Amino acid sequence: MEYKTITAVGIDVSKGKSTIAVRRPGGEVVLVPFQVNHDAVGLSGLVKTLRGIDGDIRVVMEHTGMYWRPIALALKEAGFFVNVVNAMLIHDFSDNSLRKIKTDKADSMKIANYALVFWQELREYSTEDETRQLLKTQSRLYERTQSAGVALRNSLISLIDQIFPGANYFFGSIPRKSNGHVKWVDFVKRFWHKNCVAGISLAAFSAVYRKWCSNNGYKFYSSDAEKIHRSARDAVAAFPKNDSTKLLITQSVDSLNAVYDALYVMRGEMMRLASLLPEFEVVMSIQGAGEITGPQLMAEIGDVRRFTRKGALVAFAGVDAPPFQSGKFNSKSRRVSKRGSPHLRRTLFQITSILLQHSDPANPVFQFMDRKRAEGKHFYVYMVAGAAKFLRIYYARVKAHLEVSYTGSDNAA
Repeated sequence: MEYKTITAVGIDVSKGKSTIAVRRPGGEVVLVPFQVNHDAVGLSGLVKTLRGIDGDIRVVMEHTGMYWRPIALALKEAGFFVNVVNAMLIHDFSDNSLRKIKTDKADSMKIANYALVFWQELREYSTEDETRQLLKTQSRLYERTQSAGVALRNSLISLIDQIFPGANYFFGSIPRKSNGHVKWVDFVKRFWHKNCVAGISLAAFSAVYRKWCSNNGYKFYSSDAEKIHRSARDAVAAFPKNDSTKLLITQSVDSLNAVYDALYVMRGEMMRLASLLPEFEVVMSIQGAGEITGPQLMAEIGDVRRFTRKGALVAFAGVDAPPFQSGKFNSKSRRVSKRGSPHLRRTLFQITSILLQHSDPANPVFQFMDRKRAEGKHFYVYMVAGAAKFLRIYYARVKAHLEVSYTGSDNAA
């Protein structure tokens, strides 16, 4: 058998360019660090350079935002072994030096050395399915847009408190399935000042309110009309009823509804993309995985088969509590690592909150959290424990389904 010299290519990725270093065992530096632009000329030149190097070549780079994708895809398409590693692993890796140097050249050399040390453990990067990548991007955009919606909603409420106090409590805050709008937000656009209601009789307001509900597809209840009219009569407005006040409310409502419209479209697209994935039916059948949290789970976890065991997925989410022991000291109070995906942790917190609200005694995750709660554990302790339990169940069910599905496809072929 012909022996091939192993050659590690370390790539420190940044926006629009990367720094590349090439090393071999024994401290041999094949190529001193050099820069490559993420354009057609730069990437083709890098492929040509690496093809001119003998030996078994493996390329390792950090998972830095989305900047790594152009160079990873270019090298993968050229036939090179590419490994994309979590940046935390590189950060914690010691390059056998007491000096703390932070430059792109030093980082690329450090990544190349990491590749040599963990040569056998390196897992080849498989091009992420386009649907999964689109779903992940859509999910992140949904999070950012939702945050903007929360800010606009709070701003509108602060205005309402000075113009029509309590109007945001007249109805629930559940979005409409038809367009994602919230009833009280649409209501205050039409009845933008408390005198729009209190300035007329109950009968006149009921007639106007009934017509508004009919035109906007909301249900009319006489009891609601009476409650709103009574509340408007009792309220005190700090701002007068004039065109400037009306413009403030109208602009705030239109801005917020624009966000609600965008979120409605995003939810539909997330469901559409998620439905194209092979694990969709299994994930959506798990209690707690709804129309939003289900696609977000699939987006943030990705292909569950890339995790070798349940614990790896739990660690990826950062809800594991690693041991802390030294000599005779063994800490009994351990904190979660929080070193994984914050987006996944946020989704898991929403799911465990839903499970607590439903309180289904047959649900194993709720049973687990309820038992911890009965033991007197802190709220965050049993919430995090429930999140880890949920991930283990998710891993087992989804991985089993995918293995059966692909085995069946292979047999059919």
